[in-house]
Formats: sequence, structure tokens, C-alpha cells
Amino acid sequence: MADNEAPDYFQPAGGAVLTHLLIVRDVDRSREYYRRVLGAEVVRDGSPAILRFHNSYLVLNTGGGPTDDKPGVQVAAPADSRTLTSAMNIRVTDVRTVYAQWRARGGEFLTEPMDHGVEIRCYLKDPDGHLIELGQATGILAEQGRPPAA
Repeated sequence: MADNEAPDYFQPAGGAVLTHLLIVRDVDRSREYYRRVLGAEVVRDGSPAILRFHNSYLVLNTGGGPTDDKPGVQVAAPADSRTLTSAMNIRVTDVRTVYAQWRARGGEFLTEPMDHGVEIRCYLKDPDGHLIELGQATGILAEQGRPPAA
């Protein structure tokens, strides 16, 4: 996709767009993971890579030292895959279907989807250990007076 085909990212119609920046060890590897497993659409192929995922964007970039606009800040991928510093929460209407689809594409989940009453959820990690929560609202919708999706 060419940069000019994503005006909501490069020129936000409402004045702003929220993205999620992930610091990764290898931009190409991570870009391909999010494209292949989650089905994200590549908007910018370089470094940083930008991917559209439904109504949001992922920016994938490598780490580095301080810059003039962030003095004293070191940017690095997670030190290990057992320490959580940030997580993406992705809500879907049918968690079991998406779980099966992403698993078939090579996604490695920590567990199968588990029902916790208010939601059904499961987790997977990207190649750098970033945690991705995949969930479906169930009982929480009833608490708010809304029926869950069929």
C-alpha cells in the first residue's frame, strides 16, 4: 500500500490518530509476523514499518539511544519474554474463530481461549515477546445491559 492510501494515519481527518509503537529487534521479522499471523496490512515497509490493523496502526521500530527530542531515554525491545511492560488488547466478536485462524498462520498461544465469565480470552507473543491479548466480551456486556454477540 502506498503512503497516500492511508490518509487517516498520515493526515488524520479528525486531527489525531492513535497508534501503538512496538520496539522490536528486527523490523522485517516483526512486520512479517504481524502481516502473516494477524493479517495486518503493510502501509509503510521501511524502518519504521507501519501496519494497519482494522481501525488502528502498529509502528514497528528498532531501539536506540537518546535523541534531541527525548534526551536521556533509551529505547529497547523487552529484555525477556517473561516481563510485561506493555500489551495490546484486541477485542473480537468470535475469539475461538480468530484463535484458530491465527494459530493456523503460525501464532503460538500461551493457552487456548479461557472463559472468565465477563470475557473469553487467550494470549500470544510476538517474536520479541510482546504480549497480545485476544478477547471476546461476554458477561461484561450483560452487566452493561447489552446482549453478547451471537
